[in-house]
Amino acid sequence: MKNRVVLDWLFNYDKHNLKGDLTAGLIVAIMLVPQGMAYAMLAGMPPVTGLYAAAIPILLYALVGSSRQLAVGPVAVVSLLVYAGISPLAEPGSDEYITLALLLMLMVGVMQLLMGVLKLGFIVKFFSHAVISAFTSAAAIIIAFSQLDHILGFSIESEHLVMTIIEAVSRITEINGWALMIAAASIIIMLAVKKYVPVLPGPLAAVLFGIAVVSWFQLNQEGVSIIGEVPGGLPSFVLPAISLESAAALLPTALTITFIGFMESFAMAKVIASKENYRISANRELSGLGLANAGGSFFGGFPVTGGFSRSAVNYDAGAKTPLASVVTALLIMLILVFFTGAFYYLPNAVLAAVIILAVYKLIDIKEAKSLFKIRRIDGVVWFVTFASTLFIGVEQGIFIGIGFSLLVFIWQSAYPHTAELGYLKKEDIYRNIKRFPEAAVKEDMFILRVDAPLYFANAGFTGDKLEQVVYERKDLNHIILDFSGVNSIDAVALHEVERWKHDFEIQDIKVTIVEMKGPVRDIFRKAGWPEEELHRTLRKEAAATS
Repeated sequence: MKNRVVLDWLFNYDKHNLKGDLTAGLIVAIMLVPQGMAYAMLAGMPPVTGLYAAAIPILLYALVGSSRQLAVGPVAVVSLLVYAGISPLAEPGSDEYITLALLLMLMVGVMQLLMGVLKLGFIVKFFSHAVISAFTSAAAIIIAFSQLDHILGFSIESEHLVMTIIEAVSRITEINGWALMIAAASIIIMLAVKKYVPVLPGPLAAVLFGIAVVSWFQLNQEGVSIIGEVPGGLPSFVLPAISLESAAALLPTALTITFIGFMESFAMAKVIASKENYRISANRELSGLGLANAGGSFFGGFPVTGGFSRSAVNYDAGAKTPLASVVTALLIMLILVFFTGAFYYLPNAVLAAVIILAVYKLIDIKEAKSLFKIRRIDGVVWFVTFASTLFIGVEQGIFIGIGFSLLVFIWQSAYPHTAELGYLKKEDIYRNIKRFPEAAVKEDMFILRVDAPLYFANAGFTGDKLEQVVYERKDLNHIILDFSGVNSIDAVALHEVERWKHDFEIQDIKVTIVEMKGPVRDIFRKAGWPEEELHRTLRKEAAATS
């Protein structure tokens, strides 16, 4: 059947993929346990909910998603957005907070499902890459500094980045040396494992180290905060409490997570699919993530998406089909049933180290430099988004960035590129006189090439340019508009062109339009223009002018 989902990979399963899928599933599960608990802490949720969010959603995504290697679960940026959106409404970790997190997860899932069903995956193409790069870079910095209290061993009251740094510096004498040492050692261990024993998950080594040190020396009695009791057993089925008032308050956060989560997930899925030479569907990815979030909201999690690092590990470990994700989910469930007690002495400093090491790679200053070098305005968009996210707020930053990038687009389209053309006799061709100063220009003729679609917002700019030229050139008697770069024109712009033609011809200045493309010609034809005026060429019209 053409529309099969599960059957495509399950009932046609190639047994040669089994070893790679089992290995990848095991490695990702081991990696996901500390990451899931760390990201739950970042989201303001109890650590065990990170395992809930790592188990059920990944199974649901495997049913619908089109990527064979994408590892769905908690990720740093989405966890930060959860905290930023819910913490003003409820105390992190409280029952009310957890209830709102489940509602938020359900809202994200429903939005993504609807977008997938309605085939709205194309919407994310309107999100500037500069905005996403800047947002994730700034969010990574915020995430890293949000872990200072766990690393330094005392509670930091400030939530704003600058105030957090100031408070941490002012209270430097209160640092818990054991917590700082554990965090630093965990980072060193993870880096060393990655360099010298890359087949082993570094976060797991750090977790084992942290548990061993704290339990051996009883450092929890020395002020080192630990996870403590982690409830055992599979997550219970629970209906999210739906409140219109709460849903309205969470709507901006839900929208942000819906788009940011999908873009992060889809970007990684595309990278892997291109390497494996298969196609993925944006709409199926939306449906898969939507099902993962909507279904996961009934089992005590918080919003999830496809993660960069885990997906890369899943792929590198040999995953060939979604069976690897199924194996990961089943192993997480086994851990929930039998091994949650082993995490009692896990220090929060280790989880903080896991988070910091996971997010520092998201800080993409290289991309900012590249944008400024290639096209300055894109660099400005990056900087505005980055600064807004860093100093105003996470949700505000992404919306400011999107709004600013759209304003830049509107401004650019309202002021299209135009070029006065001159004649190069040797090549027998017309070129932009700014790029080819040697091109000959006649005083009684002005040739303007418009390099953009003409519509209601930018037609006035072109008209102003023509009026300026008419004012400056007293001997002008012929204006030629080269429409070779005009792909479309709306009715308002067409009326503007007709007005120019009428007004200038009253002044004995002929107006000719040349090199019309088919779609533009069709619009002029519907407006009643004579057929002979729709097929003029630049070479012939320019040569005819004395």
